[in-house]
Amino acid sequence: MPKINGNEIRPGNVLEHEGSLWGAVKVDHVKPGKGGAFAQVELKNLRDGRKLNERFRSADKVERVRLDQKDQQFLFETDGMLTFMDSETYEQIALPADILGERRPFLQDGMVVHIEYYGEEALNVTLPQKVVCKVVETEPVVKGQTAANSFKPAILDNGVRVMIPPFVGTDEDIVVNTELFEYVERA
Repeated sequence: MPKINGNEIRPGNVLEHEGSLWGAVKVDHVKPGKGGAFAQVELKNLRDGRKLNERFRSADKVERVRLDQKDQQFLFETDGMLTFMDSETYEQIALPADILGERRPFLQDGMVVHIEYYGEEALNVTLPQKVVCKVVETEPVVKGQTAANSFKPAILDNGVRVMIPPFVGTDEDIVVNTELFEYVERA
């Protein structure tokens, strides 16, 4: 695996540090008035979700890990395990449902997701950035409430609450950003 200098760490990099795999979440390059420059890196453990703040000087060497990405299709869920299938080899893999965290409700039958592997171990599942959902409950439109920045709460068919514009009604399909949990547009 390639070693990189501490000042070459970028957000999104996966590093092997202290015997475990860590994802760089946030990186701040600091140049103090006295002493050498360093990178203040917020790391997240890819296996158990722990967070860690570390300082890496430019002379420090860290192992950068490359993860294999595969597109796999979601098949079904049983007993808290999500089953995905590789569309090329038709191999199936079962992962715990909590690997998706709070984005779990956006996973739909037949959806193609990106799964990142370190060797044979699946570490991360990435959903498509935009997903189509149906509004099942929202408040009726109030006349005169046409301000551009006014939003009303809505509950989607997957149980997630989002804020939507006043012109969107019940039983309409909308596009939702799965990272920010925000309304994007009508479908």
